[in-house]
Amino acid sequence: MPTNDRHVRFNRGPRRRRTKSRRPKRHNALLAGSEEPAQKIKEPARITTPAQMEREILDFKLDQQKNGRAEETVRARIQTLRQVSQICDINNPEIVKLWLSDNKNEHHFTKACTWRNSTKRKFIDTYTMFLHFIFQTWAPPKYTINEKIPFIPTEQEIDILIAGSSKLLAAILQTLKETGMRIGELTQLTPLHLDIERKVLGITPEKGSNPRILPISDKLIGMIKNLPHDPRAHYKTIFQPNKGLLRDSLSAQRKAIAARLNNPRLLQINFHTLRHWKGTMEYHATKDILHVKQVLGHKSVLSTMIYINLEAALFLQTDENFTCKVAHNEQEETELINAGFQHVNNRGELAFYKKRK
Repeated sequence: MPTNDRHVRFNRGPRRRRTKSRRPKRHNALLAGSEEPAQKIKEPARITTPAQMEREILDFKLDQQKNGRAEETVRARIQTLRQVSQICDINNPEIVKLWLSDNKNEHHFTKACTWRNSTKRKFIDTYTMFLHFIFQTWAPPKYTINEKIPFIPTEQEIDILIAGSSKLLAAILQTLKETGMRIGELTQLTPLHLDIERKVLGITPEKGSNPRILPISDKLIGMIKNLPHDPRAHYKTIFQPNKGLLRDSLSAQRKAIAARLNNPRLLQINFHTLRHWKGTMEYHATKDILHVKQVLGHKSVLSTMIYINLEAALFLQTDENFTCKVAHNEQEETELINAGFQHVNNRGELAFYKKRK
């Protein structure tokens, strides 16, 4: 029987049964015009009043503490945020960027930004974390840090500053001079860290440094013993644990001593200056960069390499001056070794030793 091609049904296999859409329900809800999505996303905080800003800063402080940030780090970050919030609107990143670039107060803020680039970089890191906490983002500005050679005073200038300071500040400066520790490490010292019999001081590190035990002099032990004891003090450390108070005390006493002696170089000495002085002098005495690394507690020797350049620059004008001795027998050799002399060579029955002046 003839058939019409239009009515011929080709065999395309079994027909598929239609099923319901496999789209997630939240997609169906959005397509249907639903105003509420399935999952609510927290929106960026809208801060309109100083009270709200202070509340967000306190919440950010709590978040930093919960994430294990050091107490001193948290305190510095919160203090900086509050300082900037009194000058400009930290809820507006563009205004903050404008203030950071306004060194001459051309945009009439309540205060111009006189920070160095290194300080700006630290604030940018803090502000970026704060914006992330309140669900905001920004394109942070980039500032280049120009490295400077640390100021290295003479030992006589350090001793003059120690002699003119109070008992507490003098003991602190002497401790920093002999050990090269950071001021944050010094404020953590307790009587348990001090071993008077062995004449050593144990150092609890900060900023990722290594713990260490360093020798101290009888002079420093006597200064620590003679520190005035305040029965009203609530702390159990050897020295005042508040670094801010210690820096204020150094600033005031240093200014008075510099004016009395007419020596403005003393004004450049701070607590960290003594750490640089110790590293430079240790390398000059030993020429052993790994020894300096151990004394200062550096994790990486790259942090210690600066003292090679400092030592070369400071002692460029002087030759390598040594005291030479000759040992004729074993007893004299033993005496020279105990005195710190290094063996050079032998010539016949004579042994030659040297020691840097």
